[in-house]
Amino acid sequence: GGAPRPAESKAPPSYIANDAHVHLTNYIQEGIDARKLLEVMGTKVGRAALFGIPLQQMWSYRVNGNNAPTYYLESDAPLYYYSYTDAHIALQYKALTKEQQARFDPMITGFNPADMYAADHVRRVLEQFPDTFVGIGEFSLHKEFVTSKVATDPPGIDDPALDRLLRFTGEVGLVALVHCDIDTPFPKPGEAPAYLDPLEDLFLRHPDTTFIWAHIGLGRVVRPVKDQTMYIEALLDNPKLKHVNFDISWTETAKYLVSSPAAIDRVAELITRHPDRFLYGTDEVAPKTQADYLRIFEMYQPLWAKLPPDVAEQVKKGNYARIFDEARRKVRAWQEQNRVRKQVLGVRTQ
Repeated sequence: GGAPRPAESKAPPSYIANDAHVHLTNYIQEGIDARKLLEVMGTKVGRAALFGIPLQQMWSYRVNGNNAPTYYLESDAPLYYYSYTDAHIALQYKALTKEQQARFDPMITGFNPADMYAADHVRRVLEQFPDTFVGIGEFSLHKEFVTSKVATDPPGIDDPALDRLLRFTGEVGLVALVHCDIDTPFPKPGEAPAYLDPLEDLFLRHPDTTFIWAHIGLGRVVRPVKDQTMYIEALLDNPKLKHVNFDISWTETAKYLVSSPAAIDRVAELITRHPDRFLYGTDEVAPKTQADYLRIFEMYQPLWAKLPPDVAEQVKKGNYARIFDEARRKVRAWQEQNRVRKQVLGVRTQ
């Protein structure tokens, strides 16, 4: 009997997942605020990587007249990089209480990966908003119908600008969440996936950067390639690629992964052999209700049921916590060193 002790009543809720991939805003920089996202997460989702979308759909009167496009497929006008997104995310985060902030891991996205100055942008954002960001992305290298619409040079996997950015990312300890389709939307039969080998080379060139490959390279039209599980397993088995992780976010990805009992078995076996390398995410854009937000979690029920319970927990929550906690620690340490170094230089130049 008696009333419960206060400590017991404050036990943390038993969240069902962390979300490695959710967008606060859409392609015209509209959406919800961080407080609304917390409300939608409720007692179901513990933590989430917090980012907008780095590209803005231009509203060209010449192309669309008064019909304002709200999505990139609604206009032939180009997309352009929208750097203010980083300040927007930082200000959203800074307006929260410490307790609320602990549930978010903000990401820097407002850079052009084809620009040699991209690394400088990331450095400036880290210095402008200390104790905020823990990663970069989601940013796109090859994305069906998106990267071809970018107003400047399209990004490329073997671009020195990208190498410069990822070297800096590794030095700071930021997580890099990258979208790169495994293949072109309409591949020639019998040819190897167009972007798999170049992407593997990129991962190998940056052993100090923790990568999350979004959607395992799948898309709206980019279907799983023949032997996709085998290709992914080869990456997972390579001891030089232990810094590469895979998110299974997006309903389009889930559609393929749970498309048949055989597919579910294959995916479950692969994840069970590599339980520390996969992360759950929603890839929802400005979700308004918890039901919308968790529809992908429900889509994955057949997969959760197939995985050993401890493995399912790692994919839903554990791997996120480990990867993002480590990033928080590293980035804060880098920021502290940077602050001290600037102070010393300041003293010297006075």
